[in-house]
Amino acid sequence: MAHSVSLISLGADVDSRFIQINGHGEPTVHKIENSPRAIRAWLKSVAASARLAVEATGAYHLELVDQAHKAGLTVYVVNPRAIRQYRESVGQRAKNDRCDAKLIARYIDREHDEVRPYTPLSARQRRVWQLLKRRATLVKARQQVQQSLAGITGLGAPLRQTIAKLNRLITLIEMQIETLLKELGLWELVECCQSVQGIGRVTAMGLVIAFDRGDFKSADAFVAYLGMDVRVRDSGKFVGQRKLTKKGDGEYRRLIYNAAVTAGRYDFKPLLQRFKDRGMKNTQAYVALARKLIRIAFALMKNRDRFDPNQLRIA
Repeated sequence: MAHSVSLISLGADVDSRFIQINGHGEPTVHKIENSPRAIRAWLKSVAASARLAVEATGAYHLELVDQAHKAGLTVYVVNPRAIRQYRESVGQRAKNDRCDAKLIARYIDREHDEVRPYTPLSARQRRVWQLLKRRATLVKARQQVQQSLAGITGLGAPLRQTIAKLNRLITLIEMQIETLLKELGLWELVECCQSVQGIGRVTAMGLVIAFDRGDFKSADAFVAYLGMDVRVRDSGKFVGQRKLTKKGDGEYRRLIYNAAVTAGRYDFKPLLQRFKDRGMKNTQAYVALARKLIRIAFALMKNRDRFDPNQLRIA
């Protein structure tokens, strides 16, 4: 494969056992084990000038992207939503691991200028990000348990015990996140975010974790990283409609949206009303307010400052 991977753009579809790899323009899809040894052996055949795109798959892709980055490749971890939208745009109906590898290679060959290259996290950074993800999973599980067993007689006591155990585990994770952020020297940024009424401790920690993952040139870049930027749809009956791109991790969006709901009751209530006066529906207004909170938090973290509600512009 060494003679062909210099075609520059590689796409990889990863699962727990195997990696399917395609060089853009090649008919062949290569299959290797998803193991450190197999990845090292494959990388020896790859030109260091190549770019490699991998669809984010929980933790299954991490060994590949870390080794590829260390080997000198330009690596991209692509949001599954972006690949799904690209598949629709090019009219590809077939979906299997081999087809996905080809599609990812084609995508990154054309779109690499629009995608942020991957930068490996330190062990502590990765740990704190994983903890935030696990917390989100537990919060969702707690809600599902409560909803599925609500109103069923004879299960009240076991349900309360289960919820109490989940709450203790969630609290333990939050304490570990706090400890790691302090060890990383980032707790001051959490306090900066918490100076905004409506942004609680967990949301502040989430914003700091996101902020620490990249060198964002502007608030717009940070908003886009969180998937809270909008795009205008220009096809069929959806012409002119504005929708969130929803790039990145959905947990960040959930946290900041909930913060906007809280902030809309206090210092930001006049601004929320201004959005509604412009014709926005409730959800649209809260999303607009969430973007405002992200921009404020970005400025506070960048300048290590505290929020002054007297400087809030309503217009």
